[in-house]
Amino acid sequence: MPRYKLTIEYDGAPFVGWQIQQNGLSVQGVLETAFAAFAGEAVAVKGAGRTDAGVHALGQVAHVDVSRDIDTDTIRDAANAHLRPHPVAVISAEPAADDFDARFSAKRRHYIYRIVNRRAPLALDEGRAWRVARPLDVPAMHAAAQRLLGKHDFTTFRAAECQAASPEKTLDRLDVDRSGDDLMVTAVARSFLHHQVRSMVGSLVMVGDGRWSSDDLFAALQARDRSACGPVAPPDGLYLVAVEY
Repeated sequence: MPRYKLTIEYDGAPFVGWQIQQNGLSVQGVLETAFAAFAGEAVAVKGAGRTDAGVHALGQVAHVDVSRDIDTDTIRDAANAHLRPHPVAVISAEPAADDFDARFSAKRRHYIYRIVNRRAPLALDEGRAWRVARPLDVPAMHAAAQRLLGKHDFTTFRAAECQAASPEKTLDRLDVDRSGDDLMVTAVARSFLHHQVRSMVGSLVMVGDGRWSSDDLFAALQARDRSACGPVAPPDGLYLVAVEY
């Protein structure tokens, strides 16, 4: 049975998240419906990351098995035709090995978090970035972020409903950069705990506006206690941008 690797972009705002759920529309669900419409069979579209409600993707990766060989351009174009009007696009499709698994074969996942640091409300980026009106010290945020790198118990930055077997993760990169009013937090790791990136971003904003020091952030990490975390950043600014294999 041929297997295909898909690269997918979507606006997460209308969805309950990537994964099919009973309480609303999911990205996985609309993709499976689209594939069934043009391939004439029920398929399972399995993604590299189970993004939450409101979280976006520029480079989500998934795999799908179909019963016959289909030209990859046809897969892309037919899927996109049947995805309308949902804000989901298959950017590319390519043949994959039988043992390729979008989730378990992944070596690293890359996320960005967008913050707009200004007093004025968002006109174009509403729902696609987090507006923080208070001035933020980006060098202080970046310096503090470096203290979270490496292998740690990230219980403090883990959602209560997280289903990961262990709270230990290895964070390869956590950078904070500014371009004008736009701040970009870049996070890279093999995998993340549920709400880990949003939790780290919310705590870094506490550093940026002077309420926390770098030592406070590190102490929160070492506490291994969810109650020590700063406020969780909203899903609006989070994007899954790439998956490495």
